[in-house]
Amino acid sequence: MKKTPFTEIHHALGAKMHEFAGYDMPIEYSGIIDEHLTVVDKVGVFDVSHMGEFWVKGPNAKAFLQKVTSNDIANLPVGKAQYTCFPNDKGGIVDDLLVYHYEPEKYLLVVNASNIEKDWNWCVKNNTEGAELENASDNMSQLAVQGPKALDTIQKLTDIDLTAIPYYAFVTGKVAGVDQVIVSNTGYTGCGGFELYFYPQYAGNIWKALFEAGAEFGIKPIGLGARDTLRLEAGFPLYGNDLDDTTSPLQAGLGWITKFSDGNNFISRPLLETEKAKGLPRKLAGFEMTGKGIARHGYEIANREGEIIGIVTSGTISPTTKKGIGFGYVKPEYAALGSEIFIRIREKDVEAIVVKPPFRKKN
Repeated sequence: MKKTPFTEIHHALGAKMHEFAGYDMPIEYSGIIDEHLTVVDKVGVFDVSHMGEFWVKGPNAKAFLQKVTSNDIANLPVGKAQYTCFPNDKGGIVDDLLVYHYEPEKYLLVVNASNIEKDWNWCVKNNTEGAELENASDNMSQLAVQGPKALDTIQKLTDIDLTAIPYYAFVTGKVAGVDQVIVSNTGYTGCGGFELYFYPQYAGNIWKALFEAGAEFGIKPIGLGARDTLRLEAGFPLYGNDLDDTTSPLQAGLGWITKFSDGNNFISRPLLETEKAKGLPRKLAGFEMTGKGIARHGYEIANREGEIIGIVTSGTISPTTKKGIGFGYVKPEYAALGSEIFIRIREKDVEAIVVKPPFRKKN
């Protein structure tokens, strides 16, 4: 298994470790619920160094990204980030990702750990524009510092005014004495905070400095288990669960990152325009359990008559609300807010209702 620069630290802290995307990763430390609530109420640190990073550079970088990503980067200014996806040639999703406009002719793509090789091959295959591509995944580490006390923690370590970094923006500067750290405000927990990107050789210094600075706020290391419950409560989809090669961004509720604007002639645009015009065969819906039970990935969704109308893609008990929550693809007529649906749990149909995420309302 691959290691991140923090793997030995996770083992030393007694984390429950497991393979994820080929890496030896921490699933939990003090327990998923405790870690989840730490991020909601205080501050937690996630090792997300397993994520992939690609640089796209040169005069043809913009044209290349307009082709391979669904969102429109034409008006993405330097210093801002954008959520988007790689559509495949059948209208599905190769991966969802972030695009950072780093310099006028330089972009950073941050992709999912489990898709690094697949995404890289997709970019290389479709690079007929001649953009300069660099896979920097092994030369970049990342920590996500999340929660309401994340800003106060990191601010102790930098002269950058963190309050001046709006949502989906970033700056590069010095943090904990380390130069060229990318400080990004994108987040995958719905609790606020920042992501720090830096060279692997500085990993130990930055980890130590963060935990010293955050001690007064109850800072804790957080594993991938709580990362999943936090993202689901926040209403964020997960590739491999809610998104995959067979789900179109329109079906997944990602029409807002699928821009049919002039000049944005991305791969599969005609297919997706046709799908939008004809009407979607299914939609991703958020739901709350009103009956007793926990929805899990792969469970069937039925209507009152017992007809199968969809499938659960993500599900858990919300540590914050104590309610069963989830996502699932259903026939469009059952995706409207307030629709009654039933999750088939061990051959019993348990009541649920379609609601609008996020499932955890902000304070």
